Amino acid sequence: MAFNEEEQQLIRQAIERAEKNTSGEIRVAVENTCSEDPLDRAATYFYKLDMDKTKLRNGVLIYLAAQDHKFAIIGDGGINQAVPDNFWDETKEAMLNCFKQGNLAQGVTTGIDSAGRQLKQYFPFDETGDKNELSDDIAFMDGE
Repeated sequence: MAFNEEEQQLIRQAIERAEKNTSGEIRVAVENTCSEDPLDRAATYFYKLDMDKTKLRNGVLIYLAAQDHKFAIIGDGGINQAVPDNFWDETKEAMLNCFKQGNLAQGVTTGIDSAGRQLKQYFPFDETGDKNELSDDIAFMDGE
């Protein structure tokens, strides 16, 4: 498994922390290997996890193939229409710096924190009607 229980808890807490500032929904999907382009695999899991069904179409998936050292970040249509093309570049670089040091969990939490800060600009938390639409738990996929 890519993350032990303590690391899973840190990732879950990072998602909860990020989602307190944005109406955006963040999920993490992890598997060991990925035999295709990580963006394609992330897109497959995005739909399998029903991330395209959020009210504002503002779901974000951080996908990681731990053994293959591949990852991707994708956002739903509502995000992609609102943000510049290079929106995820800063987040990807911050994550990659942690991954290069061998710290997968820190890389993922760094990505979550960065995504949350960036989403806040375009999708601020709505006090009146915001609810957690997606699970904050890591989705362990392994080719499902």
